[in-house]
Amino acid sequence: MINILVLGSGGREHALAWKITQSPLCNHLYVAPGNSGTATIAHNLDISVNDFQAIKASVLEHKIEMIVVGPEDPLVHGIHDVFLNDSDLKHIAVIGPQQAAAQLEGSKEFAKEFLYRHNIPTAAYQSFTANELEQGYEFLNTLNPPYVLKADGLAAGKGVLIIDTLEEAKSELKNMLVDSKFGAASTKVVIEEFLDGIELSCFVLTDGIHYKILPTAKDYKRIGEGDTGLNTGGMGAISPVPFADDILMQKIEERIVKPTVEGLKKDQLPYNGFIFIGLIVVNNEPLVIEYNVRMGDPETEAVIPRINTDLVELFLAVKNQTLDQIKLDINPQSATTVMLVSGGYPEAYEKGKEIHGITEVKEALVFHAGAKLENQSTVTSGGRVMAITAFGPDYKSALNIAYSEISKINFEGINYRTDLGFDL
Repeated sequence: MINILVLGSGGREHALAWKITQSPLCNHLYVAPGNSGTATIAHNLDISVNDFQAIKASVLEHKIEMIVVGPEDPLVHGIHDVFLNDSDLKHIAVIGPQQAAAQLEGSKEFAKEFLYRHNIPTAAYQSFTANELEQGYEFLNTLNPPYVLKADGLAAGKGVLIIDTLEEAKSELKNMLVDSKFGAASTKVVIEEFLDGIELSCFVLTDGIHYKILPTAKDYKRIGEGDTGLNTGGMGAISPVPFADDILMQKIEERIVKPTVEGLKKDQLPYNGFIFIGLIVVNNEPLVIEYNVRMGDPETEAVIPRINTDLVELFLAVKNQTLDQIKLDINPQSATTVMLVSGGYPEAYEKGKEIHGITEVKEALVFHAGAKLENQSTVTSGGRVMAITAFGPDYKSALNIAYSEISKINFEGINYRTDLGFDL
């Protein structure tokens, strides 16, 4: 039995913690910084995910033997390398790639070069810096609308713009490069051709040699019904994706997953952890939109509950590079996750609203995200407050259960989408 630390504070981390606590291999579970949900099943530590010194102190104090990194930020900043290069920490299993490999998410240009180098299908692209603005304009002239502009660095999921007119695309390119619209993240901008198709996410767990393909999911990013309005961190997810049949999954594995894992080996990018592959299917052909180096949120809240296999056993196999020896057991039912958000989100919203009715929910899982405990009450502390996950024989029945359970929960300004799956 081992002591485990999960880093992060969202619904993703609550879902991972919930699954880890079911393992007989887990002794004590810690979450840093955690939220009101993780507080009920684990021991929260008041530490920022990027405070590597405080994390080290806690790991040694609590005799932690495995650390599961939820968000991308600590990975891109090299937490895995910090552990490897410290004689007190190097024996500890870190689930998440080393810094060099985390560039797959940390830099859009790095990811595009990786895709091209290993002949993995993706959109045509070029990247530009501020002193290449004119060349950027010229490249935009060669493309058909709409135009896709991506800040090269991490912009908290908000650094991608899809623009309908050439004039506006040129003006936004200038905003990003010259006026630092996304700060340091947009000192370089990737412009790529727009692909018209349907999106899905493929999740892979790899030990650097072998891999397991986890359940697929589709998330809904926009705040408004019918995918309208501003982008959010995600308003809900459905797993599995109904159109991801065996033929499509075979194409994804052969053309994308295998060459990705092989490419990491060839490029000597040590990788043990989750690879989240954002895909778009155009005329039944899958192409890669982006890589993320961790699980998605809210997809985790739909994907992880469908995995029957012991998660700690999987993580230990990642550490020991024996993932090929484990049989992955997946629940055939559909899982749907609906995100409850604060009124006003993703723009300005109020915090500290008391949440009522959580204990009334009996037919669904409640994963806390932007919520914390305050004087014995659970109150809102973020834009995305909690994720409600329900199962059913198909996504429509699962959604019906989720929505009926959501009616029991209330807080001032509560908002959620009632049309998930509308495009399936």
